[in-house]
Amino acid sequence: MSKDDSAPVQDDATLSMFGEDGGKARAYEVLARKYRPRRFEDLIGQEAMVRTLSNAFETGRIAHAFMLTGVRGIGKTTTARLLARALNYKSKDHDGPSIKLDPPGEHCEAIMASRHPDVFELDAASRTGVADMRDLLEGSRYAPGSARFKVYIIDEVHMLSNSAFNALLKTLEEPPPHVKFIFATTEIRKVPVTVLSRCQRFDLKRLEPGVLAAHLGAIAEKEGAKVSEEGLALIARAAEGSVRDGLSILDQAIVQTVDGGEVTGAAVRDMLGLGDRSRLLDAFEKAIAGDAKSALAEVQDQVRGGADPAVILKDLLDISADVSIAQATGEDYQPVGPADWLERTRALAQRLTPAEAARTWQILLSGYNVLQVAPDPATALNMVILRLVAAAGLPSPEEAARMIAEGKASPGKAAAPLEASPAPGGLASFDAIVSRLAELREVNLLVELERYVRPGPVRFGHFTCELEPNAPAGLLARLKTFLENETGEDWAVDQIRGGAETIRAAEIRTREEKFAEAATHPAVAAALRSLPGATIVDVADAAAPAEPPMPADTTNVIDLSTRRKA
Repeated sequence: MSKDDSAPVQDDATLSMFGEDGGKARAYEVLARKYRPRRFEDLIGQEAMVRTLSNAFETGRIAHAFMLTGVRGIGKTTTARLLARALNYKSKDHDGPSIKLDPPGEHCEAIMASRHPDVFELDAASRTGVADMRDLLEGSRYAPGSARFKVYIIDEVHMLSNSAFNALLKTLEEPPPHVKFIFATTEIRKVPVTVLSRCQRFDLKRLEPGVLAAHLGAIAEKEGAKVSEEGLALIARAAEGSVRDGLSILDQAIVQTVDGGEVTGAAVRDMLGLGDRSRLLDAFEKAIAGDAKSALAEVQDQVRGGADPAVILKDLLDISADVSIAQATGEDYQPVGPADWLERTRALAQRLTPAEAARTWQILLSGYNVLQVAPDPATALNMVILRLVAAAGLPSPEEAARMIAEGKASPGKAAAPLEASPAPGGLASFDAIVSRLAELREVNLLVELERYVRPGPVRFGHFTCELEPNAPAGLLARLKTFLENETGEDWAVDQIRGGAETIRAAEIRTREEKFAEAATHPAVAAALRSLPGATIVDVADAAAPAEPPMPADTTNVIDLSTRRKA
C-alpha cells in the first residue's frame, strides 16, 4: 500500500485519471481504495521487488510471466495492475516499458479502472476449468488492439484445475512476444512446479506491526482523525501484516467517535472483541507466579466483558513470544505500543529463564489448539491458565536437567519422581522418539510417524526427515509440539531429500523378503506346486523344541493357504 507520507493525489491529471469530480460531492470511498498505491514508489515493505523490477526494465530483461504471492490484502492485485501499466506505459515523453509512472500514461486510467481491452483480469476461483483456459488462450494468439502487450492477470491462480494448468503450460513455454502473464496467489505451494519454474516470482512481504502502525497513523492524520498509540498498535496486530485489513479496521475505528475525539485503545478492543493487553499482562504475570485465583479472575472478567476466549489466548501467545524475543534481543527489543508494554515485557523476560519462556509458549500453543475443538472455549481458556499455574510450581527445564544429572530433587519444590520424567537429552534418535510415543500411547502421532516419515539425521533439538507425498497436513508441526513439550527445549524440524524408508515400508519389505526366501525352500516350493492356488500367508520364526532336534536347514514355520479360483 502507500507509503506513510503518501496521500491521495489531488492534481487535475489524477482526478481525471481516477474519475473524481472535484465540483460534485462524491460517495464515500473506503480507505483501502482511497489510499491504494498509484506508483511503484508508493509500495511499502516491498523494496526488493521494486529494485528487481527497476533493474529488469532498465536493462530490457523483462520476463514474460510474473508470479506474485503473499498474504491477503498485501497488495498483489494492485501490484499486478501497476505491472500492467508499466509494461504498456506510453506518455508524451516516453514510449516504452517503464516503472516510472509519472505522469500517468495514455493507458494508465483504463488499466487501473480494470476496463482496458488489452488487459484481462480473471478470477481463477470462478473460472477453473480447462475450457475457460482454452478460451482465454485462444485470444492470446492475436495482437493487442491498442496497447503494447496483451496482459493476462489471473488472481488466485492456485485454484485452476490440473487440466487448466496443463493447457496453460504450453503457452507459458513458448509465449507470443505480445503476451505477458501476471499470476497472483495466496497458496504458492498449490501451484505446480512446472508453472512456477517459468515465472519470475515475487514474494510480497507481510508488514511488521511497527511499520503498519506508523502507516495507519499517517493516514488517520490525513483523514483528520485522532487514534491513540495503543489503538494503532492493536489495529496493526489485528491486521496480521495485511495493509488492506489494517485500513478496513481503521475505517471502522474512526467512526467509533463522532465528535472528533480520540479513538482509544479501549474503543478498539471493544470493537474487535480483544482483551485489555495491560490486564492480560497482569494475568500472565499472576499465572507464572503461581497465583491461580488472580490469573483466572483476570481472564474470566474479560470474557464476561465480551472478549473472545480464542483472541485472549492468542494475545497471551503474543505476550509469551514477546518475552522470548526480549530475552534474545536485549536492549534492541522495541515492541509496538505504549512504553509500559515494553517495560513490563522486559521485566517478565528477566523473571523467566529461556527454557521456562519456551515451555510457557508450548503450554499456550497446545491450549490454543485444544480450544479450537473444545465444546466450551471459556472453560478451555481457564484450563490453559491453570496449566500455566501448575508449570510455575515445577523446576525450570535447566534446573530439571541439573537435577537429573546429579540424581536429586530440587529443594523447596514438589517435583515429580525423576524416573517419570525423561532426560532432556533422551530423545536424540528416531528410535528413541518412536519408543517415547509408544510409551506415552500417543497412538495417532506414532502411526503417522511409522507410515509417512522417512527419517534423516536426528539429534537432540534437530529432527530431519522426508515426508511421503500423502502425509497428513500438520504432521511435522504436531511432532515439533510433542518434542518441545517433552524436552522443554526448542526443536528444529526440517524436511530433506533422501530420507530412509518409513518404518511401515521396512516392515513390508522385511515381510516380503521372508516370503520370497521361504518360497525357495524345497519343501515349500513342492507344496506350492502340488496345491494349485496355494499362497504363503505367514512366515514365523519357529521355537526349537528340546527334542527331537530340528534339521539344520529348517528355520521357519510356513503357513500355506489354498484359495478356490473363480
